[in-house]
Amino acid sequence: MPRVLTVAGSDSGGGAGIQADLKTIAALGGHGMSAITSLTAQNTYEVTAIVDVDTDFIREQIRVCVKDIGVDAVKTGMLHTEQIIKAVAEELRAIGAPLVVDPVMIAKSGASLLKPGAVESLKKEILPIATVLTPNAREASVLSGMSISSLEDQKKAAKTLAEEYGIRGVVVKGGHIAGDMVTDILYFEGSFYEYSLPRIDTRATHGTGCVFASAIATELAKGASIPEAVERAKRFVHSAVKGGFQLGKGSGPVNPMAQTARNAALLETIERMRVAVKVLEEVEGATLLLPECMINIGEAIPGATSREEVVAIPGRIVGIGRKLKASSHPWMGASRHVANTILTVMNYDPNRRAAMNIKYSREVIEAAKKLGFSVSSYDRSQEPADIKAVEGMTIRWGVARAYEEAGKVTDLIYHTGDWGKEPMITITGTDSIEVVTKFKRILEKIREESHR
Repeated sequence: MPRVLTVAGSDSGGGAGIQADLKTIAALGGHGMSAITSLTAQNTYEVTAIVDVDTDFIREQIRVCVKDIGVDAVKTGMLHTEQIIKAVAEELRAIGAPLVVDPVMIAKSGASLLKPGAVESLKKEILPIATVLTPNAREASVLSGMSISSLEDQKKAAKTLAEEYGIRGVVVKGGHIAGDMVTDILYFEGSFYEYSLPRIDTRATHGTGCVFASAIATELAKGASIPEAVERAKRFVHSAVKGGFQLGKGSGPVNPMAQTARNAALLETIERMRVAVKVLEEVEGATLLLPECMINIGEAIPGATSREEVVAIPGRIVGIGRKLKASSHPWMGASRHVANTILTVMNYDPNRRAAMNIKYSREVIEAAKKLGFSVSSYDRSQEPADIKAVEGMTIRWGVARAYEEAGKVTDLIYHTGDWGKEPMITITGTDSIEVVTKFKRILEKIREESHR
């Protein structure tokens, strides 16, 4: 079990500080310990009070963890005063574990988290014992005395700080530098490494620095090299920002548990799809509703925004005799058409996360209506030329058209085809099991009506 100690301040709003650190360490498979340096009263837009912890007690928090549990890596965050910096530096020198330093100076709200006189103490006491330093552009500017507004500036600052203080790896982050991509620069053992990901348009960015440094520390504790740790931490932060919470009036908190929650949701969805497909394959006479293009069924995880977050059947579902048979096991990103349907439906009802295409016939529509299922439709011949010209847009346009004309989200959506396009019905539901249940009820109703 990787043992990671965070020496940092407490954020009462839960977005940054040790709260974010411990969530990050846990999400990445480590055991997190904490030595709290300061208590802050803060929310998403202001810091109203700071109470510094007695330095003897800070030392004791570090010592008891080292004595009993042991430490594989350390991350420092808010070190508010010269006295705190000196005490922490003395304790950490004795440990000898890799040290990731996040030189926390200013909160997202703009409040100062490092007293002006403590900057020189940070340079003298902490930077020389750092293994990795992770300043943002503003912090790197203060520490290096350089103006930073470009990629080249980031490189110069990273190299300068690494060489001046003997730090193995310096990452100058690019979040404060304008551009569609956020690029972080690592200077390590004489070489530059660039890590770029698309900028996410969100106000949920509180805690990004804490999460990034804690992720690096955890990866180092697990045995990763510095470049590997930085690359993994970069992706982890991107996921945390993407899954952040739009809470409060200011900068909402990032979500270090986003990737863990996503993976758990995908596993649950795959398991539910396996059950749904098994039930579907046992339905006698199900090929009655098999279209020429075959069937696919899909289910998205909560909050899905891409096809990779929709589980479906690779190769679709085919007919064997009178029964249906899945070509393969359910997996992510296995469908284009059904996935596009689900993602569009979720724009109208986020809880309706599953769909399945079946053969069109008036008997199906009438049976569904008699069962009390709601039905809507769209006319593919009315599809605008600019929509038709873009791959994958037809379904999105059609579902939107059907729901807007019906004035509600419906259980079934159908179209009667177009030139070279097979007519189709799509059953929707909250999950794949519900969709299969609706399919079975419709099939049973058709049989019942045919025997009258």
